Amino acid sequence: MTISALATAGGTLVLAGATFASVRSANRSSRVAERSLLATQRPLLMPSRLQDDPQKVGFADGKWFMVAGGGGVVDASYEAIYLVISLRNVGPGMAVLHGWLFHPEVALGDQSAPSPDAFSRLTRDLYVPTSDIGFWQGAFRDPAAPEFAAARAAIDAGQRMAVDLLYGDHEGGQRTISRFVFNPREDGQWIVVVARHWNLDRPDPR
Repeated sequence: MTISALATAGGTLVLAGATFASVRSANRSSRVAERSLLATQRPLLMPSRLQDDPQKVGFADGKWFMVAGGGGVVDASYEAIYLVISLRNVGPGMAVLHGWLFHPEVALGDQSAPSPDAFSRLTRDLYVPTSDIGFWQGAFRDPAAPEFAAARAAIDAGQRMAVDLLYGDHEGGQRTISRFVFNPREDGQWIVVVARHWNLDRPDPR
């Protein structure tokens, strides 16, 4: 009886070990498959190329602008400030823009990602297809707001400014923050470059 019981217990342990190894392997395969699926849906926004076509961008109040490839639009009056960036999605998945955060000055050095709660939500959904161009647009409309005054001062001074864009895939995941910098040119136009990317829903690249 003792030998029989030990044999049964040993067989049970072997079966349990095999089951545990099988479950671990299945879980690992599932995670790999999930990562592979997410990678096919992941957007990554960059400034559009200089040779990309210009885009006509309109605002709700009837104001329209033409933004050139690789560039941005900055238009300021005492009633409103309009900002536009020409974008290109270099990732394999469609980008859905969620919000934006303006910086009147460009901070140097390594920084942590800004909180998503600090972003202004877009008044309409903006999409950038994969391997194609699109745009972002934002506006300040309250001249009494501190943000309006800071943006107006930066524009009048012709200094570099930055806009953080919060976006993700078409299912609302894989949120990313990309920082775009407006660089003034002598002809009054603006060239836009990307300075940093932060991942919010997965490990950061650095």
